[in-house]
Amino acid sequence: MARAIERIERDIAALKEAIRAIATELQSAYASYLNTLGLAVRKQLILASYHLCTQGYPESFLHLSLNQRQQLQQAIRKLGQLASEQLLTCIKSEEVGEDGTDGTDGTDGTDEGDGQDGGVTSSSPVMLDTSTPEPLTLDTSNPIELAKWQHNLEEVTQEILKKLSHDANLLLQKAGVLPKKLPEPILAAAAAAASEASAEVMPGPPNLLNLVIEIENEQQSEDSELAQIMAINLRLGEIEFADVTLSSERRQIRSILVQINKLGREYQKKHRERAIAEAEAAWRASWFE
Repeated sequence: MARAIERIERDIAALKEAIRAIATELQSAYASYLNTLGLAVRKQLILASYHLCTQGYPESFLHLSLNQRQQLQQAIRKLGQLASEQLLTCIKSEEVGEDGTDGTDGTDGTDEGDGQDGGVTSSSPVMLDTSTPEPLTLDTSNPIELAKWQHNLEEVTQEILKKLSHDANLLLQKAGVLPKKLPEPILAAAAAAASEASAEVMPGPPNLLNLVIEIENEQQSEDSELAQIMAINLRLGEIEFADVTLSSERRQIRSILVQINKLGREYQKKHRERAIAEAEAAWRASWFE
């Protein structure tokens, strides 16, 4: 029986080594994926902003001065840049502390602009702090912890996109492109509902949310009118669909996860076998006539 337990221990050790090796492969794949995603997000944010300003609210955009338009475009580019940097910090576990932060407040030193002429400045607030996933270096030989880390990484990625969409819409609203009366709770609820199907590609322009809302008349509280609203809603599925490299890297991650799941099932099976063998040995050791 002792030899059986030793054999199971060797099998578990071999599985741990295999899982540790594939965990390194997964980390490398995610590093490449998040780098590509950061570039794609910047591009898609600009395209969505362009479509919203030129086709969604062309009159509002034309009302801006040349300086206001340039400030808006610069602030949008900065938003995308900061989001790209945040995506990269998700995978840099060596730089992440035990509290899950990288020592910055995620604002890149920006502060709120005065917006003297109703526009925005390059120092307008862009991104708030977003927690980063637990370091991969905790125990890469444990498939359960590895799965938890991967799930957390995906959640943080979605949160970054959600926050980026929110900040971009606030930026456009402050600049006077989006309607000032746009209720933020309604927009947030609609964006949350749309994010539930983030893996799907929706009809219409990518990464934009179209919705019809009811707005109360300020003069006559009993009267209301319907208004069609367009807003930025960056969705991972649409960003991946538009980028061949990103789609390929996502498929590679899925392939690695299939291998990890297979090893994880074998890992749990071996632990079960060891527990049974040890329980049988303990029974025999304590049994007497």
